[in-house]
Amino acid sequence: MNKNAKIYVAGHRGLVGSAIWNNLIARGFTNLVGRTHAELDLMDGAAVKAFFDSERPDAVVLAAAHVGGIMANLHDRADFIFQNLQIQQNVIGEAWRHGVQRLLFLGSTCIYPREAPQPMREDCLLTSPLEYTNEPYAIAKIAGLKLCESLNLQYGTNYIAVMPTNLYGPGDNFDLEKSHVLPAMIRKFHDAKVSGADHVTLWGTGNPLREFLWSEDMADASVHVLLNVDFKDTYNDAAVNADGIREIRNCHINVGTGIEHTIREVAEKVKAAVGFQGTIVWDTTKPDGTPRKLTDVTKLHQLGWHHTVELDEGIQRLYQWFLEHPEHR
Repeated sequence: MNKNAKIYVAGHRGLVGSAIWNNLIARGFTNLVGRTHAELDLMDGAAVKAFFDSERPDAVVLAAAHVGGIMANLHDRADFIFQNLQIQQNVIGEAWRHGVQRLLFLGSTCIYPREAPQPMREDCLLTSPLEYTNEPYAIAKIAGLKLCESLNLQYGTNYIAVMPTNLYGPGDNFDLEKSHVLPAMIRKFHDAKVSGADHVTLWGTGNPLREFLWSEDMADASVHVLLNVDFKDTYNDAAVNADGIREIRNCHINVGTGIEHTIREVAEKVKAAVGFQGTIVWDTTKPDGTPRKLTDVTKLHQLGWHHTVELDEGIQRLYQWFLEHPEHR
């Protein structure tokens, strides 16, 4: 892609969007376009159309989404499916209607079934029921990746969907009502240390296994895919089914480390990084969520990208960032 290409990053102030923005700048792309929510409401179809009419971007990164942890997903189910479907329909739809040939759509590995075989390959999508707690969000993201896939098949676009594992990094959300597990732990252990509490209570049993990816690694993977991967690279020669139809599906790309840790192990790592001296109490009346979510990153590795930041280093870096940015608490 030409370094002067105009790239619209939707969600450029978010955890991943800001990292993608910085990664593009570091690679020499300077013609970047971003709008805050106050400047452009992505749920407003007329406003999104007017934006594309005016800016005419050459490429689009859709990193904007309505996101949250288990509690938010469980309680605000309608918001998670409605808002994400609306955002995706508006941005991807206007990108296509305005002739944008290259788009990157960010989803989530929660698209996979609750009992998916581990590690989760791209082709286990839609093979069994989803995890109940985040089903509405997952369905919205599945719709987004299928929209990209279908536009590619019908119109020849290069709209690639990437499915990141659990992300953490600079700019993370440490609000205990809305944050994901790792930043929530950092906040809880830090607050307990400062207050002199003798214990920290965490949800569930601590037994679920999770994979974590540093957000700047995710950004690098995203830009790598945006610049170097075409739709034809995302699937093998499709089989012909019993009705004589050539089936092309599961063209999305898992993005992760391929390494998992129990939530209990992660809690101990965060506790050590923060320097909290008390004990951990597990509230087993609260849900664990999906038992295990490990991505198979074979496709990503074959496309030429590997992660660089391991979890221990990432936790140390995130806690240091947390200390340096009290406005994010």
